[in-house]
Amino acid sequence: MNREFTCIVCPRGCHITVDEQNNVSGNFCPRGKNYVLKEMSAPERTLTSSIRITNRKNCVVSVKTSKPIPKGKIFEMMEVVNSLHAEAPVHVGDVVLHNPLGIDADIVITKNIL
Repeated sequence: MNREFTCIVCPRGCHITVDEQNNVSGNFCPRGKNYVLKEMSAPERTLTSSIRITNRKNCVVSVKTSKPIPKGKIFEMMEVVNSLHAEAPVHVGDVVLHNPLGIDADIVITKNIL
């Protein structure tokens, strides 16, 4: 049975097919093949969200994981993110929480709030 994927590595969005022997076709570049093989064995995503800035009225700041996390951990990580807050000033790259799930990914700020 063939499996079909849409590559998300670049804006091109190649439609890639993998057959029973793991032959990959439809990718425009080698990154698409690497993406699909990784997606089949251990899919990962970078989680993005926002958290409250407690010392500013109606203010939030964007955050993300410092690296992609296992796709199966996204909901668990969102529970952690939903419990977080910060106080201004914050800067791009500030770590809000170090390694919350023990998967070597921090929650980091992605916008300056002065």
